[in-house]
Amino acid sequence: MKQMLQSIKFGSITLVVQDGKVIQLEKNEKVRLQPNKRAD
Repeated sequence: MKQMLQSIKFGSITLVVQDGKVIQLEKNEKVRLQPNKRAD
């Protein structure tokens, strides 16, 4: 989990817990796209 936190810039990390134990980690990373500059 520490590696996930260090590698993500924008997004979320979700812990899935069942019966008091972490059973799954989900990492959703968002990437911002820069608009293309058009040469007219």
